[in-house]
Amino acid sequence: MAQQIRRIGVLTSGGDAPGMNAAVRAVVRQAKEHDVEVVAVYEGYKGLIEGNTKLFGMRDVSNIINKGGTILYSARSKEFKTEEGMIKAVETCLRNGIEGMVCIGGDGTFRGATDLTRRGIPCIGIPATIDNDIASTEYTIGYDTAMNTAIQMVDNLRDTCESHFRCNVVEIMGRHSGYIAVNVGLATGAAQIVVGELPFDEERMYEEILIGKSRKKRHYIIMVAEGVKGYAEELTQKIEERTGIETRFTRLGHVVRGGSPTLRDRVAASRMGIAAVDYLLEGKSNMVVCMHGENISSMDIEYALMLDKMYKNKLKDGDLKKYNEEEVARMRAYCDKKAAAFKKLYNQALDISQ
Repeated sequence: MAQQIRRIGVLTSGGDAPGMNAAVRAVVRQAKEHDVEVVAVYEGYKGLIEGNTKLFGMRDVSNIINKGGTILYSARSKEFKTEEGMIKAVETCLRNGIEGMVCIGGDGTFRGATDLTRRGIPCIGIPATIDNDIASTEYTIGYDTAMNTAIQMVDNLRDTCESHFRCNVVEIMGRHSGYIAVNVGLATGAAQIVVGELPFDEERMYEEILIGKSRKKRHYIIMVAEGVKGYAEELTQKIEERTGIETRFTRLGHVVRGGSPTLRDRVAASRMGIAAVDYLLEGKSNMVVCMHGENISSMDIEYALMLDKMYKNKLKDGDLKKYNEEEVARMRAYCDKKAAAFKKLYNQALDISQ
């Protein structure tokens, strides 16, 4: 070990995701393996400011690996974004003897972890969001469970669609990312998939629906990512007008966030939790745990956040100043490869949609 850490903290922040509890459990158990105590922080950074903490033991994380949501709860905190809020958060860490933090959540969680690191509290981030929209990692905790929940619901819709000769336009969560929409659309045999990242040929969709109708096809599922704001409801009306097929709108909503995590989410969360503790004990900080294929690795959080901004086309003037040409080229190549893989999957889903 690079340094003798005796106590760490753990929190969950941002949107809840199935598997967060598995990650918390792994953090506590791995820390105990090294005789390190764990202070649980309730309600994310809000709880860190307010001192809402509890020293966790093994019994506190018993029988939680199968539970959805997060036993540590989550909350938004505008105060944490202020200097006064940051001072209070650091004071809570010092008062509780917290020498490092494991922060479980999405990009907002990672920005908070960077702020804490800059103020002397080493942090490691674990990516947990059903949206799978963190560019630095191929997989985020909660993603698999959300897709499996959505599949079951869409399969149920298909039954009633076929019985009544209907089309169902399904809006599915994912924030600004189309990953859930594409994969669930492919897995459920959706007739069309609409995502914000790629162009959509609406006229072609009408033509293909009418071709299907002429062949006596009785059900149509049109999958729309929630990032395409307001489009799903509008499209529902237009499909009925253009095809004469009764069309209903369904918003799956937050139900896809809940439920017992799948095997993949439990295993990924456990491995990431173990890695996060190990990184802290090795003296690393301001890192995010990443997963590529089955390999667990780490990446500097600030670099990961910049990579995320580049992938989502949110870069501002001057953002890349601190990086040299080689680093920027490497970031662009990474983003291009990720975008190409997404486009390929989308096109494959459309190729077999009819």
